[in-house]
Amino acid sequence: MIEKFHIHLKQKFPEIENSKILLAVSGGIDSMVLLHLMKSVQADFSVAHCNFGLRNQESDLDERLVQQQTESSGIRFFAKKFDTLGYATKNKLSIQVAARELRYNWFRKLMDQKGYQFLLTAHHADDNLETFLINLSRGTGIAGLSGIPEKRNNILRPLLVFSKEEISQYARKNNISWREDHTNEETKYLRNKIRKEIVPLLKELNPSFLNNFAKTQANLQGSGSILEKHLNSIREKVIVREEDSGRILYFSLEVLKELSRNTVYLFELFYPFGFNNYKDLISLLSAQPGKQIFSDSHRLLRDRTTLILAPKSSTENSICIRVAEDQTKLDSDDLHLTFTTLDSEEFSLSDTGSKKLKGFFDKDLLTFPLHVRKWEKGDYFYPLGMKGKKKLSKFFKDEKYSLLEKENIWLLCSGSDIVWIIGKRMDDRFRVTDRTKKILKVAIQS
Repeated sequence: MIEKFHIHLKQKFPEIENSKILLAVSGGIDSMVLLHLMKSVQADFSVAHCNFGLRNQESDLDERLVQQQTESSGIRFFAKKFDTLGYATKNKLSIQVAARELRYNWFRKLMDQKGYQFLLTAHHADDNLETFLINLSRGTGIAGLSGIPEKRNNILRPLLVFSKEEISQYARKNNISWREDHTNEETKYLRNKIRKEIVPLLKELNPSFLNNFAKTQANLQGSGSILEKHLNSIREKVIVREEDSGRILYFSLEVLKELSRNTVYLFELFYPFGFNNYKDLISLLSAQPGKQIFSDSHRLLRDRTTLILAPKSSTENSICIRVAEDQTKLDSDDLHLTFTTLDSEEFSLSDTGSKKLKGFFDKDLLTFPLHVRKWEKGDYFYPLGMKGKKKLSKFFKDEKYSLLEKENIWLLCSGSDIVWIIGKRMDDRFRVTDRTKKILKVAIQS
């Protein structure tokens, strides 16, 4: 196997030889074999281990084994312990999805900080088959049937050409230490059930099943690349706007309705985000604005002229942040403010203007501590320049804010009164006048 591995690296992964590599090692047999194989290669690599804390002392023993095997060979070792259950609960995710997000978010951060160009994982041919069967059972397109790619961006998987049996034989032959995760034996999980019951039956029916499957996947990947080129041209027409570095996408309803005549387009556009029921997608196109559907990781919102695709939000409306009188800064996950007190002599009324990134208020009219919170039904304010009050729901409607935009609105409040719809509109009751002595300047920081 080691000779085959070396040849495979030279043919398919020549970039490994002259790059700085991060190797993901869990302590299981697959990743420990990959670690053993990489020790025989002239490569600059370090090891990263995730401790998800899901098996108490067993998880700590996994970490200890990986640390011993790396540091004894002079390999740099990184470990990170996660509150996986807490993260899953907070973000309303399954344990599996939460662990995957935590794992890859940390890997990306570590690679950026330490200058690693590639991440290696120990996925193998049997993993590929299991993924294929899982996707097939749930309903999928060509991408879901094409399996795990050998290369995706800067993630490399050099063991995909090896079967689980080859890996197991190599581990035993070379006396490699590894740890078993007892949860892998529990067939209540779909992947485990497929691994323990279905895959062995397929191999029994046809001993060449795994090899034939690999050939079929290669053909599917070729077909998938052709489809992807066509889909890219479709995306250029249907995606009319992007926000938050492409995490939030706006799809033209007009174009989507034309595409809905061929449901394959809808499926292929939204399946990568977890939406695999084309009937739900079609019904959303004709639904009332405000209607939304969810996948495990994303949601689709029906707006007036667009469908808005966004990650699921973990922000709760009940969050309320106190701002003390002497506080100069507020930093939360998606809001960053600075607070500065000015004398009236330092300030000109013309400075207030309509600059949405700054708010200026008569400090003597404010009651501290101030509060920053999300908007609630029934909220109202007195828009700057107007004498009467206005419900926020009416203000949002007039401004034609989408449901997603409304959810991302923050309010600066003094007692029960709204001082500023942050970044949008100030309240007239707290405006700066020629009688103002102390001014509170609030600025949004990017």
